[in-house]
Amino acid sequence: MRIRWPVAALFAAIVVMPIALAQSGFPGPPGESYVPRLTEIMNVIQSQHMKLWLAGSAGNWDLAAFELTQLTDSQAEAASFYPGIPATNIVKLTEPIKSISDAIGAKDKQGFSKAVEGLTEGCNACHRSMGRAFIVIRTPPADRPFGNQLFQPQSKK
Repeated sequence: MRIRWPVAALFAAIVVMPIALAQSGFPGPPGESYVPRLTEIMNVIQSQHMKLWLAGSAGNWDLAAFELTQLTDSQAEAASFYPGIPATNIVKLTEPIKSISDAIGAKDKQGFSKAVEGLTEGCNACHRSMGRAFIVIRTPPADRPFGNQLFQPQSKK
C-alpha cells in the first residue's frame, strides 16, 4: 500500500500546483503568474535526487522520505507547467518511486540503492527521449557534495 502516497502526491500536485503558486504571493510580472523555467525545476530535482540518495545511504529514513516527497512534488510541477513533457515519461517513474518508498518504509539500504538506480535511469531515459541525452544524472559520490548538511540521523532530544 506504500504506492498510494507518492503516486497520489504526484498527481495531486499536478492538479493543484498552478493554484498554489497563484495564491503564494510569489512576485512575478504584473498581472501574470510566475512560472519557473524548466531548467530551474530540473536543478531543484537534481538537488532533491542527491539529497534523497545521501539521506538513504546514511540511513536517515525520515530525511529520505521527506526528499522523496519533495522530488515527486517537483516532478509534478514540471509536468504541470510544461505539458510538452510526455506523460509516459512521468508515469514511468511511478514504479521506481514506489520501490524507493517501500525501501524507505522497510529501512532497507540495499533495496533503496537499487530503487534509486531505477529512478536515476528513468531520469536519464526521459532526458534521452526529450533530445537531452547530454544531461546524464548519477548517484552522487560520497565525498560530501552538500558539505553544509549532515545526513547521518541525529538523536531525538
